[in-house]
Amino acid sequence: MTEATKPKSGWLNLVVDYGPVIVFFAIYKYYSPADRENSVAEVLAVIKGTVSFMVAAVIALIVSKWKLGKISPMLWLSTLLIVGFGGLTVLLRDPIWIQVKPTAIYLLFGVVLLVGVWRGKALLKILLEAAFEGLNDEGWMKLSRNWGVFFLVLAGVNEGLRYWLSFGDWIAAKLWVFLPATFLFTFSQIPMLMRHGLAAEEQTEVLENPPHE
Repeated sequence: MTEATKPKSGWLNLVVDYGPVIVFFAIYKYYSPADRENSVAEVLAVIKGTVSFMVAAVIALIVSKWKLGKISPMLWLSTLLIVGFGGLTVLLRDPIWIQVKPTAIYLLFGVVLLVGVWRGKALLKILLEAAFEGLNDEGWMKLSRNWGVFFLVLAGVNEGLRYWLSFGDWIAAKLWVFLPATFLFTFSQIPMLMRHGLAAEEQTEVLENPPHE
């Protein structure tokens, strides 16, 4: 894809990717009771946050198609899982389902990417629908391998945090642990990508298109 025809997502891509999580956090915090012993109010806050999360995810999908001209396979799958697990959370009034969703998608992406590497295919390029100018096949293969391992680590971390933290603290961890960790990991991959032909001007594009759950 040439520079003339390659769509530039800018920071809008980050809003599409992470906006729903921020909406989830904000709505839950707004309705969360000061008294955590009030289990009924706590469940209602979780449900309102989850419904907002689902709506925001669908809106992000529409915005991606409208403004960016595409919906990546990763975004499609993530939205479907948000709606699916979010629906279970609302229907069963149990927050465990929305908490398990990241684990499910991290495991799925991690296994898919590593199986692809084992079979000699860099599936991350397909999932992202990205074309980082100059990056050779070996670079894509290593990037797929590294993200596959990172996703499995995130799955384990999510399960640990889900077990040890309250629901409110777990949501906060989504913003203050997972998002920074994802950006730091993405940034750490740039030197390797540069060694495998990534054009210098593509560094920003890499940072704006990290895989996400």
